[in-house]
Amino acid sequence: MLTSLAFIFLVGLAMAAIVSKLKIPRIIGMLMTGIVLGPYVLDLLDPSILGISSELRRMALIIILIKAGISLDIEDLKKVGRPAILMSFLPAVFEIAACVVLAPIFLGVNRIEAAVMGAVLGAVSPAVVVPRMVMLMEKKYGTKKGIPQLILAGASLDDVFVIVLFSTFVNMAQGGSASAMEFVNIPVSIVLGIGLGAIVGVLLAKIFEELYKRGEHIRNSVKVIIVLAVAFLLMAVESWLEGMVSVSGLLSVMSMACALKMKSIEAVSKRLAEKYGKLWLAAEVLLFVLVGAAVDVRYTLEAGLGAVAVIFLALIVRSVGVWLCMIGTKLNTKERWFCVLSYLPKATVQAAIGSVPLSLGLPCGKIVLSVAVLSIIITAPLGAFAMDLTYSRLLEDNSKTE
Repeated sequence: MLTSLAFIFLVGLAMAAIVSKLKIPRIIGMLMTGIVLGPYVLDLLDPSILGISSELRRMALIIILIKAGISLDIEDLKKVGRPAILMSFLPAVFEIAACVVLAPIFLGVNRIEAAVMGAVLGAVSPAVVVPRMVMLMEKKYGTKKGIPQLILAGASLDDVFVIVLFSTFVNMAQGGSASAMEFVNIPVSIVLGIGLGAIVGVLLAKIFEELYKRGEHIRNSVKVIIVLAVAFLLMAVESWLEGMVSVSGLLSVMSMACALKMKSIEAVSKRLAEKYGKLWLAAEVLLFVLVGAAVDVRYTLEAGLGAVAVIFLALIVRSVGVWLCMIGTKLNTKERWFCVLSYLPKATVQAAIGSVPLSLGLPCGKIVLSVAVLSIIITAPLGAFAMDLTYSRLLEDNSKTE
């Protein structure tokens, strides 16, 4: 395992540096590293690390979500409340609907199987989007109108919505039916996730404050470990309560970090954000290399041009959904285009659930996995490149006015 970790970090960082020199986003080099080192090409990664790959990817995602929560300004988020809510489900609905119409035509699947495929494709990748929105908030691009906050909130909620729909459609494909309760679980999961995280964040802030008053100073590095451990527990709550009540672990982590920032003194939250920024340097490599390792390139050839057509046409329809979310906002045309581009990338959710239909023995399993793999290869680099290349041109630099 140690050798595999050495390969992941050394080759991943080297490839990230090489593609950066070519003005290509770093994550593309990391994804390429994972694909090449993974079990479907050179097979240089230890099976033991691949066995815990999903857990390691989740840990890396938790780190950037904490960083995002600590960096998020709630007042700015309040300014963009309505479009943030719309962005959490409307673009995904448009993309799933597009797949239901297009997949039977191009890929020969039935409507239910097309809905399963659409749910796999429907989620935007928080792993690609969140770090870029955090970077924009730090650089103060588009922050006056709350654009990074809008995209950050929408992308985080989007995953909850899509995963619940995916579970429902898979059940239907297995011969079951969709119950009203499954759809009720969507807002329940969101509300309980945010509420639980907020309560835990306030309690943590009170504990740190009380210890400070008593003269028992806790080093910021220790606080980082405590907050990270609590975040792991919040993620675990989601699985503990599965079958009883739905709670979004990812939202509870971000909500905890937001509450911690609001109730802590500014100097503390700033230092925590800096510490998590440094942790993310290592977590980013681990996340994207392991996402790349989960990509079975053999399935890309089997997908064919029909799959490419479905992916791109569904993205166009999805973009219409994003544009509709912007109606009634103060965003200009350039800023609206940036929101569209930021909702293109797919990676983590597709890598996590793309193989589920195949493992369940569904007839559409192989084609769904093929399309999921192809969507990662096409849209993760495309979305990352589009955001990195355009943010300084499409968004207003507010660093001098804030």
